[in-house]
Amino acid sequence: MADALRAEAAQEPDAVHTGPVKKQAQVIAIYGKGGIGKSFTLANLSYMMAQQGKRVLLIGCDPKSDTTSLLFGGKSCPTIIETSSKKKLAGEPVSIGDVCFKRDGVFAMELGGPEVGRGCGGRGIIHGFELLEKLGFHQWDFDYVLLDFLGDVVCGGFGLPIARDMCQKVIVVGSNDLQSLYVANNVCSAVEYFKKLGGNVGVAGMVINKDDGTGEAHAFAAAAGIPVLSAIPADDDIRRKSANYEIVGTPGGPWASVFEQLAVQVAEAPPLRPTPLSHDALLGLFKGDAVGRGVTLQPATMEDMCASAVLTKPSLEVVYEGA
Repeated sequence: MADALRAEAAQEPDAVHTGPVKKQAQVIAIYGKGGIGKSFTLANLSYMMAQQGKRVLLIGCDPKSDTTSLLFGGKSCPTIIETSSKKKLAGEPVSIGDVCFKRDGVFAMELGGPEVGRGCGGRGIIHGFELLEKLGFHQWDFDYVLLDFLGDVVCGGFGLPIARDMCQKVIVVGSNDLQSLYVANNVCSAVEYFKKLGGNVGVAGMVINKDDGTGEAHAFAAAAGIPVLSAIPADDDIRRKSANYEIVGTPGGPWASVFEQLAVQVAEAPPLRPTPLSHDALLGLFKGDAVGRGVTLQPATMEDMCASAVLTKPSLEVVYEGA
């Protein structure tokens, strides 16, 4: 097993596709902290876009494989990684119908990931995209391809769209809490890093989910030089419906305007070069009682570590005269 895992980790990804592309779809990668509401945002956004007559493909790139669960009313769909493994053992090829499913005009699929402790999630992402390319990804005819990426993990696999120019722009999802903005800032740092290396991906903006009006996320976006595309309120109606796997971004519904405006912003917002914040600047967005400022770092001593006085033993080094 150990040798197999090492061999898998040592495999290099296939070369980036350079052949003719049938249609220039907008490929947009959405990043954010786990649990911040990326899947909620994308399920409702993709549904609204489809209702507006757009051809939309939603791809879940989170090992939890929960991106499409809200779209499909709580049902999970077979992942590309799992299906590929089963088909390979059976000696059968993977077809589109095995991994891609539809609801009301939205096409959706999940890349999936390895079981806990049995593989690299980033490597699973790379393998999933390699399989998508074999299935004809670059020839598909869509207006928008939305990629849902976990932002907590900073390995190369999860940074693939930014590092290899696989998308035109990135959108970060955050809230008025330090951890989600820390992740958003890391994503901005990654974009800035690859921009310096000649990359073309930019940050289109930020979606603030569960906005309680305290303003930290708006302050972060302003400091990072990116626009706020939408602020989805912390509302109990949204929470209850989402927990019950209901789409709230439906035309004519009470929250229709939120996702109609977000659809326009996502389509039209240009990719920008962000200005990542330093750690101290990020902490400065929050009140002192929220982040514990005012605490002085006190260096530990060897006595502290040993919980007792430390005996200084004489050196046994031999010192020669004239040395």
